[in-house]
Amino acid sequence: MAKYQQQEAILKQRNSYSKTDTDATFMRMKDDHMQNGQLKPAYNVQASTNNQYLTNYTLAQTTADTTTLKDHINNHIENYKQKPETLTADAGYGSEENYTDLEDKEITAYVKYNYFHKEQKDKKKGKSNPFHPDQLYYNQQTDTYYCPMGQAMTYLGSYQKKTKNGFSQELHRYQAQNCDGCPLRSRCHKSKHNRIIERNYNLIRLKSKARKLLLSEQGVAKRKQRCWDVEAVFGNIKHNMNFKRFMLRGIGKVNVEIGLVAMAHNLKKYSLTL
Repeated sequence: MAKYQQQEAILKQRNSYSKTDTDATFMRMKDDHMQNGQLKPAYNVQASTNNQYLTNYTLAQTTADTTTLKDHINNHIENYKQKPETLTADAGYGSEENYTDLEDKEITAYVKYNYFHKEQKDKKKGKSNPFHPDQLYYNQQTDTYYCPMGQAMTYLGSYQKKTKNGFSQELHRYQAQNCDGCPLRSRCHKSKHNRIIERNYNLIRLKSKARKLLLSEQGVAKRKQRCWDVEAVFGNIKHNMNFKRFMLRGIGKVNVEIGLVAMAHNLKKYSLTL
């Protein structure tokens, strides 16, 4: 039991840790030399750039990028004593928690959500799924949704759900009254009972705001800039500088190591502009 408790203390909120570096978490390597996506002890490096200069970096012990953004921004504010005016990020950071945090900090966020590109492709091709909750007709006055057959889906109630980070989400549930015998049932849902949908109105509002920003003229320019700005930095560090693995162990030492790499990148970039 004592050994188990000791392991739990090392794990904290993680699912794994390495015996050779207990601060490191097992992550699937994209460019592993065996080309088979092996799990290896690693750190999730988060980087901010401006015109291909590394302006901020943080180390995360989680595999998902979604949970790293808040700490990364807070670190930036702590270092520079000011918040960034805008932030551009890919779909890996598009969550209700991150959108809410950016809104609270009054940072203009050009952050994609997970199905943004698919949504735009379907729109261009004229495709739409009439059974998707986003496509169902909603009567705001009566707080009622209507399925494609015109059947009312009445409000059941709402409940709170917390993410791994402890962020609270409010979900509203609606249920159809009678799906028996409906000719569209097999295309509408797979449940044995009447269909129930859940709606997160805060997330819907935040995604609508994000979509408007991303599709604006400035949003398109920001998305194009992100590709050659931050990705070029990682490309230079990994391939030109041939830095593909950390030599040290422990998050403190690794933080110093990536800091030295960041300085080397910036100095090289500066020397090329002279």
